Amino acid sequence: MNFVKHPLIRKNSLESRLYQEAILGRAVGNDLLCVLPTGLGKTPIAIVLAVFRIEKHPDSKVLILAPTKPLIEQHLNSFREVINLPEKEFVLLTGMVKPEEREESYRHSKFIFATPQTVENDLKNGRLELSDFSLVVFDEAHHSIGDYAYPYIAKVYIENAKNPRILGLTASPGGTKEKVKEIMNNLGIEKVDIRTEEDFDVEPWVKKKQVEWVHVELPQTFFNIRESLRKAYEYRLRGLRKLGFSKPIRLVTKRELLELQKKFASSDSNYTKFWGVSLVSQAIKAEHAISLIETQGINSLETYFKKLRSEKAKSSKSLVKDRNVKKAMYLTGELSEEGSEHPKMAKLRETVSKQFEKDPDSKIIVFANYRNMVREIVKVLSEVRNSKPVEFMGQREGLTQKEQKKRIEEFREGKHNILVTTSVGEEGIDIPEMELAVFYEPVPSEIRSIQRRGRVGRTKLGKIMILIARKTRDEAYYWMAHRKEKVMKKTLYEMRGESLGKKQKSLSDFD
Repeated sequence: MNFVKHPLIRKNSLESRLYQEAILGRAVGNDLLCVLPTGLGKTPIAIVLAVFRIEKHPDSKVLILAPTKPLIEQHLNSFREVINLPEKEFVLLTGMVKPEEREESYRHSKFIFATPQTVENDLKNGRLELSDFSLVVFDEAHHSIGDYAYPYIAKVYIENAKNPRILGLTASPGGTKEKVKEIMNNLGIEKVDIRTEEDFDVEPWVKKKQVEWVHVELPQTFFNIRESLRKAYEYRLRGLRKLGFSKPIRLVTKRELLELQKKFASSDSNYTKFWGVSLVSQAIKAEHAISLIETQGINSLETYFKKLRSEKAKSSKSLVKDRNVKKAMYLTGELSEEGSEHPKMAKLRETVSKQFEKDPDSKIIVFANYRNMVREIVKVLSEVRNSKPVEFMGQREGLTQKEQKKRIEEFREGKHNILVTTSVGEEGIDIPEMELAVFYEPVPSEIRSIQRRGRVGRTKLGKIMILIARKTRDEAYYWMAHRKEKVMKKTLYEMRGESLGKKQKSLSDFD
């Protein structure tokens, strides 16, 4: 085993890998977007680059940014364990630290670890000045779009730093050249480097993932409910056509409906404004109900119907009066009383049971899109022998960062052996490696799909199971993410080739 050798890096503390050296060779001389699968060592690249920059500019500082406190804390620990400098040179800054203390830390510490919102606020309020920073690392760089703090920080940094260098890190920046370019432009980056698990220099470090697509058949009763809801949904879309929305009914997406709602809301015509907004809102709610019966189950849909019936909004009241929606609600109520569940749930129960029979010490992660489904899965899996499931959700869903950290520790210690999580488990948290990952439903996003898969197969064989309901959006979403990921890899390799320009440098060129 080879280790990185450098005066500022503790002996035998950081493994050296060929692909990391190659990427680092480019990052030393260029602002770079590094695309590397989860678990293959983006952080070590950032650590060695930081050491190179400090060595070259001894009086400078380094800023490392990550979207969440647990993730930035994880980076702090990684850097501190490897870099041979006193404890006081490393500091963690979030909104929980008082502004005056943050200002003091910026002045006196060499390695600043912070959440982007905190840094953005401190830049705007004059508590932080970036001229002396020789490196800024943007982790989870795919967030560098829209109003997120990253683009603002990058702009201020480029304008003010005496010796700027930027490193963006991500497992999945997006599926189109335009999206990747947007991220790079927002960070002031011109070069991109990518490795996937198929690359010759990466392959030795990757354990193969065994991916299984499990198809289930929906009962006819589910299709009956869907048909009633679809009639209500299409009735609203036909009403929108009278207001000028001309897209074919079967091709309308939720995003287009949301954009249409904004357009109607800004209309000069009161009739278009109020009737149009209401119709779109009803269509979105009906479409969501269809999604629940297709991909989630009876309990999720019954809970949603109860919520709709309790809402005072006119759009909700109009929708629940629709005879087709009434029929769907009646059928759903009957199935709920009978204890009917989505066939995915039986398959999930069976899969988990078999996994623990094969290996009682297994660790499993189950991804689900909705918190209600997370709770239902935990309840169902609690009845499986040897199963100790726990909910793992985000702050918006009611779990504080302190509680998140506690549950991860308990999971690591064996108090829990199944983590049932929403999208918060996809990135940004140091979750132990799993033997099995189950997607309760496919996701249409290639970014989220890649992040989920990264939870298994890092150091040992990992299995991924994707539950797909036939003749539903599950099938469309799976192929959508698959196609987007394929396009993303092709795009990134092309962009990497375009940006290489001259012969690739290696670390030895910078000794």
